[in-house]
Amino acid sequence: MYLPPQFAAKDPAIAVSLMRSHPFASLISVDDDGLPFVTQLPLHLLEEEGALTLLGHCAKPNPHGRYLQARPRALVTFLGPHAYMTPRVYPDLVRVPTWNYLAVHATVQARILEHFDDKDRLLKHLIHDHDPAYADQWRALDGDYQRKMAQGIVAFELRVTELQCKVKLNQHRPESHTALLAAYEAGNADERALAGWMRQLGMAGGVA
Repeated sequence: MYLPPQFAAKDPAIAVSLMRSHPFASLISVDDDGLPFVTQLPLHLLEEEGALTLLGHCAKPNPHGRYLQARPRALVTFLGPHAYMTPRVYPDLVRVPTWNYLAVHATVQARILEHFDDKDRLLKHLIHDHDPAYADQWRALDGDYQRKMAQGIVAFELRVTELQCKVKLNQHRPESHTALLAAYEAGNADERALAGWMRQLGMAGGVA
């Protein structure tokens, strides 16, 4: 991604936090014609021995599974909170609007998961992430039914080989921070989330 130095997050924990809090990602591969092919899907992040791996699946009729098998290198993008920024937050008038946001781009190496036990592990992770009350119901389902359902998906693990995290919050314009923070704290859910990130990154009170 285009990543000016002032917006490049140095702490990998920020990227991890964004991937966990905004797990509905875009998986981007190349199709058989050489064009980008995109699937939106929830992913589960594993941290094991200092490495990051994303677990996910798509429907079996979706050609994305075939593309990953043929060309395992892919890109996954996560979009965090984002919102318009008005130039009215500046003390002077010669300014223009922009858009603030947080995003993560992960280059990954894909591996298709063929065995039921691996698929079951993946599904249990996703259930735990999004609907833990359903976990007992899934475990109680007939084993043959579970295996039939698992046959209808292509499961994969995506090993992260490169990570970029962009935090664009007007860090380089401290004269805007006080008014921007106040505006975002009084705004919608995305704007309030950006205000929380501003405070977390020490941007409250006009201090970059």
